[in-house]
Order: sequence, then structure tokens, then C-alpha cells
Amino acid sequence: MTDGTFGWHLGTLVRAHSSLLLAALGDFPHGPRGYQTMATVVEGEHPNQIALASYLGIDRTVMTYLLDDLVKAGLVERQQNPADRRQRRVVATDQGRRTFADLERRVCQAEDRLLRALAPDEREAFRQLLRRVACDVRDIDTETDLCTSVEHLLNQG
Repeated sequence: MTDGTFGWHLGTLVRAHSSLLLAALGDFPHGPRGYQTMATVVEGEHPNQIALASYLGIDRTVMTYLLDDLVKAGLVERQQNPADRRQRRVVATDQGRRTFADLERRVCQAEDRLLRALAPDEREAFRQLLRRVACDVRDIDTETDLCTSVEHLLNQG
């Protein structure tokens, strides 16, 4: 049986994380959504726009505009895929990699501030548990845009 506070705790963490993340990212295109997209592009495991949209749970139309803005900022490029001329790969530019490295450092500092009540080993354990739960629930509701769900949660607070 639950004591009914799990949702409140989760909502409080999401709101605090969002606030700290927005401050850390400054005017980065599309804020946290742009940062997550940039992180995925830098990893290079989801090379095209459709794969990025699917992995991140972002509507494909929204992904187009998001990538357009990252291209305009000089952070990513759409390059022809040598294996399939009909596809374009999304790759980080040198400037994009440098910008992402700086943002990643600032985001880590913000997240450490968020988790300051925990010892360093507890922070890592918390992150691993959170990762496990997030990866497990990702497949429960594939019809819901994850970004919309988080925005709804933030607006309830």
C-alpha cells in the first residue's frame, strides 16, 4: 500500500529539475527538449530524423522544426546517408560538440544541486534506479508524447 505521496514527490522533483535545467541551458534552442535531442545526436545511435523522433518520443513534425533550429544555430547538420541516398543523417558539428560538452557540464552541476540531499554513491544509485524504471515504463504507453506528459505534470503543480 502507498502513502499517497509518490506523485507529489515525483512532481516536486520534476518541477525543480525543470527550473534548474532551464537556468543551466540558458537560451539553447528548444531548451530541455533541444538538449535531449543534442545529447542523442552526439551519441550517434539514432542517425536520422525519424529514429531521433521515435527514440525521444517527439512528434516527427515537431522534430523537423527542432532540428531546423539546431541547424540554424550551427550545432547539427543533415548529411546525405552514403548507405541510402533517400535518407539524411543528423550529425553534430564541431561547434555543436563543444557547445554540448559545456551544456553537459552545466546540467550535471544543476542535477548535483537537485540531488544534494544524497551522498555521491546514493546519487548514482538513484540515477541507476531511475534509469531502470524509465526504460521499463517507456513501452507501456507508446501513444503518449513524453514531452506533453511532462508539461502536463509541470502545469499541475
